[in-house]
Amino acid sequence: MSSPRTILHVDMDAFFASVEQLDDPSLRGRPVLVGGDGPRGVVAAASYEARVFGCHSAMPTAIARRLCPHAVIVRGSFARYKELSSQVFEILGSVTPRVQPVSIDEAFMDVTGSVRLMGEPVEIARTIRARVLSETGLTASVGVAPNKFLAKLASDLDKPDGLVMIEPDAIQRTLDPLPVGRIWGVGQAGERKLAALGVRTIADLRALPRETLDARFGSYGQRLWRLSRGLDDRPVHTDREAKSISHERTFDQNLTDPDAVRAIILDQGEQVARRLRRHGRFARTVNVKIRFGDFETVTRSSTLESPTDRTGVIASEARALFDAWARSFRSVRLIGVGVSQLTETQGQGSLFEQKEQTRDRAVDRAADEIARRFGAGAIRLGGALNTPPRHGAHGSGSTTPRSTDA
Repeated sequence: MSSPRTILHVDMDAFFASVEQLDDPSLRGRPVLVGGDGPRGVVAAASYEARVFGCHSAMPTAIARRLCPHAVIVRGSFARYKELSSQVFEILGSVTPRVQPVSIDEAFMDVTGSVRLMGEPVEIARTIRARVLSETGLTASVGVAPNKFLAKLASDLDKPDGLVMIEPDAIQRTLDPLPVGRIWGVGQAGERKLAALGVRTIADLRALPRETLDARFGSYGQRLWRLSRGLDDRPVHTDREAKSISHERTFDQNLTDPDAVRAIILDQGEQVARRLRRHGRFARTVNVKIRFGDFETVTRSSTLESPTDRTGVIASEARALFDAWARSFRSVRLIGVGVSQLTETQGQGSLFEQKEQTRDRAVDRAADEIARRFGAGAIRLGGALNTPPRHGAHGSGSTTPRSTDA
């Protein structure tokens, strides 16, 4: 049995909107929507004042306007978001080297080895929140627990500006009364399917036989069974030690347009490739994961002729994997793009391929520099331009981007 761990999940509160309110005092206390304001505009983040009206991320701006006509819409300052995100991650890195970024404003931390020097886990969490507030002017919610699932859940139980610890002997007592939608990956469609089985709380879910979950949800049923008991053995991984790198996005409202899925796949491929380059690594295998509205989850992989870190290769390979399903497309709940078989050596290829690699890597380096200076939203693949800006703001009805390492 593995040794007990102490995991923190740090989640900035309505990050994009909070930054706008921080920099413009006239926006404080007012409903703020960050995103596009055109006919096809999408909300990237909503302040807590806007959320009470039902506004949330990934919602068309036109609908958000109808829900909250007096909301203030701002385009977003991606360079500023990146600047403050870097400050937050510097604070986290000063506590422990075991920090796993999930998005620009969210991270897991394994502080098991930090307790002896820095005090009890709750004290560490208090220190982090105090430093984030004093050094950035923003608030963060922190969950403390024995594993990732519980830490993430805890950070969302008392938002904004919350601190919740789930002790090992209080796991089931905390989980049982919660609605089943609190489980990572269970959205509105999943709640409806579980409600048909009489399941509305996590306690109800825990009472179902494992065989029933397997029959109704396939491989995801095993995950539901484990999470309903607070079981999650995934370690905190940094990019340097990861055996794979991936980005996933889960949607409360299923995507029904295959072109929207393709755009997000290109965006995720770009993010994964950038993380490979940041750490001097190359990947031999590209993976795509799709979870449909009925919870069926499928994964497809493609092994490349030689390892790569090129955005174009990874993104186009991921899109090709998805296109194999496009003719029989159905609504999508989760999308993920990842790479595996990581190495620190790049494949050579033919002389023509080497020239092509040199050209593409120059383009990628230029794009990385633009993203570093002005934020990841400042430059994106053409097919990914219609996706909402990447973010990590969570709340009722939010889109949840997630990066994972294994």
